[in-house]
Amino acid sequence: MARLKVGVPISGRGSNMAALAEACADPGFPADIVLVLSNEPGAAGLTRAQAFGIPTAVVDHRDFPDRAAFDAALTARLEAAGADFVCLAGFMRLLTAGFVERWRDRLLNIHPSLLPAFRGLDTHERALAAGVRLHGCTVHFVRPELDDGPIVMQAAVPVLPDDTAGSLAARVLAQEHRIYPAALRLVAEGAARVEGERVVYRRDQSGGGALVAPPLP
Repeated sequence: MARLKVGVPISGRGSNMAALAEACADPGFPADIVLVLSNEPGAAGLTRAQAFGIPTAVVDHRDFPDRAAFDAALTARLEAAGADFVCLAGFMRLLTAGFVERWRDRLLNIHPSLLPAFRGLDTHERALAAGVRLHGCTVHFVRPELDDGPIVMQAAVPVLPDDTAGSLAARVLAQEHRIYPAALRLVAEGAARVEGERVVYRRDQSGGGALVAPPLP
């Protein structure tokens, strides 16, 4: 089976991109990153990607009159690189419905909460304020609504009595780095796919891989 060709948009340090790149460096992994691109010219993740030998590009959103024009340029760069799938990794731009539909069911995101809880920003602070006992992260297919779409995989961590937003974020981030490559593997191998608005798993995919808290097979 041909490896899935993935483009990874980032905006910052690119830690989840690096986790994906490490996984893709394994010849047995079913996907390969063909481009890392950023809307921020100074994003540290661009340097990290170059260290992996991955081509990089900058598409600065400030150079475009509106979101639609920016998203069209984003798609053009991804397609020129040969990407047939997209993994958002800390990409801090709201995408237009047109972009999402162009890449429908070929567009993954990782969000630092157990969706549908705590969509949007400041998830760790909000989790602490709400007094929840479990927090975590979610890999999902993207839909036009904010942080919405069929869920591929989630990981949960306990919220400890002495947690700060920083300590909680660090534990969640460690799980993000584990489940994003695992979720991409499921999708790339055809072991997880969208039917309707839910993700279904291949029968021989033991346990479905839908929730890890924190073990992975």
